[in-house]
Amino acid sequence: MEKDIAIEVKNLTKSYKLYDKPMDRLKDSLGLARKKKYKEHLALNNVSLSIRKGETVGIIGTNGSGKSTILKIITGVLSPTAGEVNVDGHISALLELGAGFNMEYNGIDNIYLNGMMIGFSEEEIEKRLDSILEFADIGDYVYQPVKTYSSGMFVRLAFAVAINIDPEILIVDEALSVGDVFFQAKCYHKFEEFKKQGKTILFVSHDLSSISKYCDRAVLLNQGVLLGEGTPKKMIDIYKQVLVGQYPLPKSEVDNLLDDEEIREAAAAADKKASDKVKKDADNKASKADSVNPDTLEYGDGAAAIEEYFVTDSKGVRTSSIIKGTDFAVHMKVRFTQDVQAPIFAFTFKNIMGIEITGTNSMVEKAFLEPVKAGDVKEITFTQNMSLQGGEYLISFGVTGFKQNDFTVYHRLYDALNITVVSDKNTVGYYDMNSTCKVEDAK
Repeated sequence: MEKDIAIEVKNLTKSYKLYDKPMDRLKDSLGLARKKKYKEHLALNNVSLSIRKGETVGIIGTNGSGKSTILKIITGVLSPTAGEVNVDGHISALLELGAGFNMEYNGIDNIYLNGMMIGFSEEEIEKRLDSILEFADIGDYVYQPVKTYSSGMFVRLAFAVAINIDPEILIVDEALSVGDVFFQAKCYHKFEEFKKQGKTILFVSHDLSSISKYCDRAVLLNQGVLLGEGTPKKMIDIYKQVLVGQYPLPKSEVDNLLDDEEIREAAAAADKKASDKVKKDADNKASKADSVNPDTLEYGDGAAAIEEYFVTDSKGVRTSSIIKGTDFAVHMKVRFTQDVQAPIFAFTFKNIMGIEITGTNSMVEKAFLEPVKAGDVKEITFTQNMSLQGGEYLISFGVTGFKQNDFTVYHRLYDALNITVVSDKNTVGYYDMNSTCKVEDAK
């Protein structure tokens, strides 16, 4: 391994045996099975990558892509089926916070227990004890048995232990957003400290804004296969295509990944479906389901029906994530079952706390003030630039109007879609002012 490499992964494969029944597992373990009683699932399939010292690398991918598996193999929690991992440096891992804690011990005892499990002596832990207690900030509860802690106190202590060990390599699996908002701010501040100190950081996150902001490089996994590695922006763009089924796997990789014939056929069909322009509409409906809210509030008098709703990015690709500062469009397809004098088409953005952030409609935009007939179908597109801060938002859709001067809701869908805004620069408040700043010497 080269001197400037902190982590080297070579041809890593992790295979699991999936059994239909517990009895099949027992028979196989005892050598009593006369034929194969399991299906093989490759959580990782021949993955190779290198991470240089001082580099911050993010791993992204859909659920079940092998992100957590590769971190557990690197940290020694899991053993690979094939391949090898070489690590140069002391690791602190934030995988399953609190793993190894004894629920009967108090917080102090667990700090020493966890520190020794990581590889530190009692004297070394004692030197770090004050900083751990200050970071956790759980007061006198640290002298009480851990089993009496709230879930928030538990993760605060676990995070404080792991983050204050001062490792050469930090490995994080979706563990930065723990506790209340103030504790989260401390976590991110500590993360930035590590980065400035030139420590090697490898982390998994579904928060694409964090990947974009902190990472020098991103790695994209899909179904256990390494699809690519490169700049965060490039990998996020490909990931967005994967999410909507518009980045088909190479056929050779699909064949290597899937042993079961039935699964292989399904994957091949999905691959063809994603790339077949004739079936574009079917693809789009499937992609919408990834970000659609199953608990959408829906009501109206039935004069109109919102049959389809989705968001596209600046390239016209359906997506559930938008990069801040780029153009995007909100789409609706509405079918009318009755004559309507002058329908109004609308959408609004809410944050996850339910606060309406922004929105508009066709009347405000003076885009459509005409009557429609029963059976008419209209496609509505609102195009704009994304200036919202990075984070999670919910979009609501509506078709309204006036019947004899009475405001009427024909069809409304509240909190129908989830949209992630990806940003590497968040300012104060909900919107970015897009300011320019100049600093000069006083004359």
